[in-house]
Amino acid sequence: MNKEELDQEEKAANRLDTADPGHRHLFHLPPSDGGRYQQAAYLAGNSLGLQPLATRDELLADLDAWRRLGVEGHLEADRPWLPYHELLTAPTARLVGARPAEVVVMNSLTVNLHLLMVSFYRPVGARTRIVIEDNAFPSDSYAVRSQARFHGLDPDTTVVRLAPRPGEDTLRTVDVLDLLAAEGDTIALVLLGGVNYLTGELLDIPAITAAGRAAGAAVGWDLAHAAGNVPLSLHDWDVDFAAWCSYKYLNSGPGGLSGVFVHERHLADPTLPRFEGWWSTDAAIRFEMSPVARPPATAEAWQVSNPPIFAMGPVRTSLELFDSVGMTALRERSVRLTGYLEWLLDQITPGRQLAVVTPRDPDRRGAQLSVRIGSGSAAELTKRLRCEYGVIADAREPDIVRFAPVPLYSTYHDCWRVADALAATVEVRG
Repeated sequence: MNKEELDQEEKAANRLDTADPGHRHLFHLPPSDGGRYQQAAYLAGNSLGLQPLATRDELLADLDAWRRLGVEGHLEADRPWLPYHELLTAPTARLVGARPAEVVVMNSLTVNLHLLMVSFYRPVGARTRIVIEDNAFPSDSYAVRSQARFHGLDPDTTVVRLAPRPGEDTLRTVDVLDLLAAEGDTIALVLLGGVNYLTGELLDIPAITAAGRAAGAAVGWDLAHAAGNVPLSLHDWDVDFAAWCSYKYLNSGPGGLSGVFVHERHLADPTLPRFEGWWSTDAAIRFEMSPVARPPATAEAWQVSNPPIFAMGPVRTSLELFDSVGMTALRERSVRLTGYLEWLLDQITPGRQLAVVTPRDPDRRGAQLSVRIGSGSAAELTKRLRCEYGVIADAREPDIVRFAPVPLYSTYHDCWRVADALAATVEVRG
């Protein structure tokens, strides 16, 4: 596609936005740092989601309750602080396909993964190994390696890193299943990313969960890039546990709180080890100040500390958006939007050192296309895209640029701007 054809396609992108507008009007858009458009084309929601318009007023209302009521806000605020976390329970359960008793919002993601591994990583005898992706997010890698060391094990032999086949960029489900079938009696824990942060690949969560549990392993999922991105059915898929952050697709702000899922079959198991604190005990007896916790048979038993109200407010506001729009509608628009970006990239990549590494099958990806560049620095390219064209994406060095057309607020015109900017900044090879 040459420059003239790209310019013609801009009109088509605008027509698509008229027919399929999304919910951009509910969000603050950053101004453009470059190019001819006032607003940025924001394709970095897989790193940090945009701020909903409602967040500021809702957060200020919670702050005002503190100003007016002081400590009495725990019971007398319009949204009382003592049970505040319960406001997030039902919408969180709907978002991830869980029962309300199975979810709680608390802490940050890696903290929650550690708390969950206290319960579900229980090496014994020859069953000690932990399976992760070779290109897992570094925090997950650090977490499982430190868990192995905590149990007196060598992380270099305990952690099994599943890599794609030579010459491929993404895992094949069959290779995961074959490993579990062949070596499952040595595996204590499977902990994979539902959507891989680097490639955007959506793993087959139900198939891998079933295979891991059949092999006798506990199966957990890091859903940082899956929650709010793809439909999930954690209860029906029989997942043992999961955790996710809320600042990417869930738009709760930098460092936003994490969600936790624990399948109901574990909730009343008295043999399950677990770290506890004040908020782990049943709310009905919390202020009896008993020295011995009496945890409820819910995921709230994994809470340790009282919830940070001003961090919970933005999560609650965002979850209301997801409840209003619905994951089914968002997923349908995501498939259309990501497919359009893929088509545009196909028009400009011939002759350029650009290659999409995300799976082509829409059922095997979320709202992300990762592009490998053949020369130069990914960080330098994203800087040019932003400063010269107002296109905000993110880099994963040395050679991956990630574009996330988030269905809540991204547009077809944003996707067109990506292609237009890449065509202008990446030269055609002679």
